[in-house]
Amino acid sequence: MTPSAYLSNYPEPPTDAAVADARRELQAQQEQLLALSEKIASVEDALAQIVVERKRAIRDLRREKLVLEEKVTYTKAYISPIRRLPHELLRHIFLFNFDDHPCCAWVLASVCTLWRRLTLSMPRLWSKIRLVTNQSATADTIRLWLERSGDKVPLDIEIYLRVNGVSNEGSSTRTRPASPTPWLHPPSPPPHYVIPHPAGTAMLLPPAHTPIIVPQSPSHHDSWGSPPPPSSRNTPQAQRNAHWGHIAIFYLIEQMHRWQRFVFRFDRQFPSMSALKSIAGDAPILREFEISCAETIYASEWPWIPSSSPATSMALGKLESLMLHHVPFKWSSPIFKTNLRSLNLRSLPSNHLPLDRIMHIIASNPDLESLTLHFAVALPAILPLVQTSLPRLRELTFGGHYHMSQLADSLVLPSLEMLNLDVEARDPIEDTITNLLQRSNNPPITRLSVSYGSTSSSTLYYGPGGVVISWGFLTDLNHLQSLSIGGTPLEPFLSALGMPDEEQTHWACPNLTTVAMKSCHAHSDGIAKLVQLVEARNPESGSATMVNGVIPTRLQHLELYDCATLGQDVIEWLKKRVDEVICTEPSSYDSRL
Repeated sequence: MTPSAYLSNYPEPPTDAAVADARRELQAQQEQLLALSEKIASVEDALAQIVVERKRAIRDLRREKLVLEEKVTYTKAYISPIRRLPHELLRHIFLFNFDDHPCCAWVLASVCTLWRRLTLSMPRLWSKIRLVTNQSATADTIRLWLERSGDKVPLDIEIYLRVNGVSNEGSSTRTRPASPTPWLHPPSPPPHYVIPHPAGTAMLLPPAHTPIIVPQSPSHHDSWGSPPPPSSRNTPQAQRNAHWGHIAIFYLIEQMHRWQRFVFRFDRQFPSMSALKSIAGDAPILREFEISCAETIYASEWPWIPSSSPATSMALGKLESLMLHHVPFKWSSPIFKTNLRSLNLRSLPSNHLPLDRIMHIIASNPDLESLTLHFAVALPAILPLVQTSLPRLRELTFGGHYHMSQLADSLVLPSLEMLNLDVEARDPIEDTITNLLQRSNNPPITRLSVSYGSTSSSTLYYGPGGVVISWGFLTDLNHLQSLSIGGTPLEPFLSALGMPDEEQTHWACPNLTTVAMKSCHAHSDGIAKLVQLVEARNPESGSATMVNGVIPTRLQHLELYDCATLGQDVIEWLKKRVDEVICTEPSSYDSRL
């Protein structure tokens, strides 16, 4: 019955009797409504109880299922074929993996209880420390690594400290391809390094040539680029940043007797850098030692190994490789008298050494195979320079002050293969190169670089870039395969490498495959000379023209950085003739092919 039909039984307008009947009816309806509500609530409570009981039963069943699944997993793991491998064979497999992935111990130790127990029982797996870190991260990673390596296994240590500061990462500015600049920065961290990472990140064993990432305590932001506000100067994080170097170096020096290789690189000065002063003492099995900073630091003399007095007795009998960049050292330190095979020095601007003392360092290591020296300031020799022969030297790099070229005038290098000269411009450098090669009985040079390292001076005097007046000496470099030049006129250089003219009897550098030019100013015919060079050595079909029975090798790699505006048509033509072309033009235009 509809409400309207129900109300039709009552008169309109309502009488007193009708109102009284309606009130009695209303009371009865309300009582019925209350009773129905109580019944519904009772049924809902019963249903809720049933749901609770069933959910509880489902949870119990699921719990039993999870327990059973875990048992199934353990049982499958127990009967798996790898479980039946003898522990000795498993250790052998771990060592094979260690050869390809020096940091694999962190991953292997997190696979299962058995593998963790085996990994922790093998100190050799922890003997290669590869760490990229910053002063915001905890130094306990180093402590833990050293503890797990035991107390007898030789240590191979490489640590890269990224000092917190202004970062270019994430910048949207488009940059042009940068030319190789060996003097400005030490090499980037190679693969297979442990990198501090936020906790909870999955650990995976990556393929070769990728870093291993290990969960680590999160690194907090720390702006060393500007002074922190007063409220943050004494925070625990700031204190940890200020003392990172002291803590880390303390752990490392405790194991100095086990150092076989020690490399510590950092990109700029940091507050606890003075901790490096404490690197002193005996390292009887040390073969390679390197402390490098990418930027010049401000430091006085440090009482550490490279600054030890000549009378200091230290056990460094096996040291073969030494690299010191932008850190203090003394020419008379015993570390330079260990008959090194490789020596790489980049001095601080405050380190003023006369040439004869630099030569003393060289002469004290007659078995050198690789020599790299860059001195921002080099004083004239006090004692006469004595001609020095380095019969095993294959790679020579001199840079910095113009006096450094005088060192090359005093060397005899019969086995030289690579020559890199990047000294300040004063006199033509070709005489230095020619005299060195003639004095050394014309060794088979395969790589030559002249003033290619930098185009802006960071020294106190003249800008870098040895001036080359004549490239005629190139005709004597028949074994040369790679040639890099910078800061010199482009046209004479290209003409010297092009088709021999009437005065030339043979091709210059017939085995040349790589040519790199940087900041070589060009005149109106510079581009034409470049095209003629490529056309002569890399013709569209067939081989180059034979001259006196010699056909030059085709160019395979061509680089031009800030030399001339070639234009897209020339670049497209070059890439059809040369396998790889890298071009950075003086304007904002750039192309990498």
